[in-house]
Amino acid sequence: MALDTYRKKRDFKTTPEPQGGKPRGRGNSFVIQKHDARRLHYDFRLEMDGVLKSWAVTRGPSLVAGEKRLAVHVEDHPLDYGDFEGTIPKGEYGGGTVIVWDRGTWAPIGDAAKGYAKGHLDFELTGEKLAGRWHLVRMQGKPGEKRENWLLIKGDDDFARPDGEADVLEEQPLSVKTGRDVAEVAGEEPGWSSKTGRITKPAKPRKSAAKKAGAAEPEAPPEPAPAAIDAAMIAGAKKAKMPAFVEPVLATLVATAPSGERWLHEIKFDGYRLQARIEAGRVKLLTRSGLDWTKKFGKEVVAALADLAVGTAILDGELVVETSSGASDFSALQADLSEGRSDRFALYVFDLLYLDGYDLRALPLTARKQLLEQLVAGGEPTIRYSSHFDESGAMVLRHACRLSLEGIVSKLRDAPYRSGRGKAWVKSKCSARQEFVVGGFVPSSVSRKAIGSLVLGVYEDGALQHVGRVGTGFSKAVAEDLFRRLERLRAPASAFAAPLTADEARQVKHVRPELVAEVEFRAWTGEGHLRHASFRGLREDKAAEEIVREVPKTKAKAGAAPKAAKRRVRLTHPDRVYWPEQGITKEGLADYYTEIWRHIAPHVTGRPLALLRCPNGIAGESFFQKHAWKGLNPSIDLVKDPKDDAGEPLISISDLDGLLGLVQSAALEIHPWGATTADWEHPDTIVMDLDPGEDVPWQAVIDAALEVRRRLEDAGLAAFVKTSGGKGLHVVAPLKPKADWTAVKAFTKGMAEAMAADDPDRYVATIAKAKRRGRILIDYLRNQRGSTAVAAFSTRARPGAAVSAPLSWDELSPAIGPAYFTVENMPKRLAALDADPWEGFRGAAAVLGEVKVSRGKSR
Repeated sequence: MALDTYRKKRDFKTTPEPQGGKPRGRGNSFVIQKHDARRLHYDFRLEMDGVLKSWAVTRGPSLVAGEKRLAVHVEDHPLDYGDFEGTIPKGEYGGGTVIVWDRGTWAPIGDAAKGYAKGHLDFELTGEKLAGRWHLVRMQGKPGEKRENWLLIKGDDDFARPDGEADVLEEQPLSVKTGRDVAEVAGEEPGWSSKTGRITKPAKPRKSAAKKAGAAEPEAPPEPAPAAIDAAMIAGAKKAKMPAFVEPVLATLVATAPSGERWLHEIKFDGYRLQARIEAGRVKLLTRSGLDWTKKFGKEVVAALADLAVGTAILDGELVVETSSGASDFSALQADLSEGRSDRFALYVFDLLYLDGYDLRALPLTARKQLLEQLVAGGEPTIRYSSHFDESGAMVLRHACRLSLEGIVSKLRDAPYRSGRGKAWVKSKCSARQEFVVGGFVPSSVSRKAIGSLVLGVYEDGALQHVGRVGTGFSKAVAEDLFRRLERLRAPASAFAAPLTADEARQVKHVRPELVAEVEFRAWTGEGHLRHASFRGLREDKAAEEIVREVPKTKAKAGAAPKAAKRRVRLTHPDRVYWPEQGITKEGLADYYTEIWRHIAPHVTGRPLALLRCPNGIAGESFFQKHAWKGLNPSIDLVKDPKDDAGEPLISISDLDGLLGLVQSAALEIHPWGATTADWEHPDTIVMDLDPGEDVPWQAVIDAALEVRRRLEDAGLAAFVKTSGGKGLHVVAPLKPKADWTAVKAFTKGMAEAMAADDPDRYVATIAKAKRRGRILIDYLRNQRGSTAVAAFSTRARPGAAVSAPLSWDELSPAIGPAYFTVENMPKRLAALDADPWEGFRGAAAVLGEVKVSRGKSR
């Protein structure tokens, strides 16, 4: 029954709340009840299916268009609850005072049932206080999270108010039913109102009904409010005045993560380290050097901190922006700051230094973290507790790197909080990354008012030493902003201690060394320069004089770079941006393919290729090309189709120079044939493309891939899986080139049609889009002569710069979506793996014989 949960949580012998009768016919009422429980919040209720669908809105509705308010989905309430006003006794579920703050009717925009099920409900309110268009949007839950979080958002219409105008919650605080405020109701005798006289208490349910309702022990109310911590009762806490600023603990870089029970390990975040100070409801966010950046990050984080159940506190954490992959991304944070966007900000907190008059820094780390977790538990998702892992540091780091995270921070469990850089906190990274001083720039070759690359240095013994350039990672807006900033810092001479070589100094404009850039790179060269560097953002929280070369604490010789494939193809306009949002340039794409060359080579060499070319990047014109064109780079091979002697030559490559020739030609996608130029008529690869239609969950695509794997293996073939870099998955089987195209197409068509026949509600084998909604297309048409599929490790010409990423079968999970791996994080992933996930791919090739297509659902 819809109200079972509601009834089980309440003892109707004690609470004046209505028990609720049978659901009546359809209606369209709404009510908002102001509820002063352990924390004041607003219960938002919409009449649907004979009950009140209910959400606890922690900070109440806002009339500012687009401002998000957390709405925690709670149990359905009976319709007569919409008229309830009174005090729920202390100790009962939701104990506290309730008034009817607003009421009226609502009208869905579109299908309400579908919107509610999908997690995006659009509607209009006609109330005494609220009106106009609103949205309720369900948030994606975190693993293990029990509650269901939504966002209540005001639509942009005539009823919206600009930011800064009077808050409707403060402007109109009283009940629309009785004109009372919460304090008046709380101060009156139960069952009596000075405004309305006696309040009729609902009849007590009969024993049989009460028993049937299943009254339960009182529970914690649904609103996310932890019990207050009594700091005076914390063993080891020292009563002290709240310090004005605490210098943070800094982690020392190490080459390998520590192991042993003395250590715990946290994910290293990619954002701004901040100290959050809460004092009598006022919040300050201070940088690691003590700068006040409270106003820099918008209202959401500050408001969420102010809502914590504390008087005074100091929390240590990192403010981040998480991309669609779920990983924090400093470049995305920088972009949001430059755009004035704050809706994606989240503050991960990992230490608690001070609480309600007591200094906690002398406590062991585990004790501080336990208090911190209790403090923020159940709060708004903007403030998140940084959990830790107890497993081996090497294992935690390996998993972090496989998921292309930045690295981990390992901390001594029993250590106090000691400011400065020491050995109690150490960091191990998945790739080289640090800050550098900007000593000059090279103007863009494609824009008059943008930079093309930055000239970088570090301080050694007080002198600035040149370490190379970074020429990718700049969006158009960032490149133009850096140009404006650096033009103001122009200097007549170089700030570097030693003169630059003629090559290094070409086109360089010198600047005063004041700006600090964070840069990710693959290694140091033997000359101490950066290799394959990518800009991540400016670090305005660090002074240039502090920047030195970071070398891991290790006995091994540092600075030597591993051998890499050599680039010989000259790129024209290397700073041309191919992916604007990520700032990935032609140079950056060339770096990517150079680094992963040994992985992609078996999938793209010696085959006819079709290319998606985008001369002006993904935002410009694009076209597929499989024949040679005028001005073709000489490193690209031309091949003749033996069945089309009179036709134009096709394209192929045989080495890294050929691949970089494709980069020079703006080929952003590489689609090889399933056969080599050595044997055009006998394919050596099967690709089953799983293309989900609208409203298909990712888990269903994973299940489809496992089903294809089973059927291929039943046919005696090995199966490998990769993301498409788009929407779906590719299941790939290597073949010994014996069967011809006709046989291979017949086999794959039979498999696709068998899956569609066995489970027509889940799969289709026809390309028609009208039949694909809610189903997965098993696309077998990649397996016919002249058809192609995107290569493993190839980039995709789509926002996000995703690549088609080979996975091992045990990695296939909801945590890794179709576009999770990108140009930026794939090299980091491959460096962390012991082996290519498709190791032995060609060795697993089998002959496609006279086999029957496997039928029947997965075992």
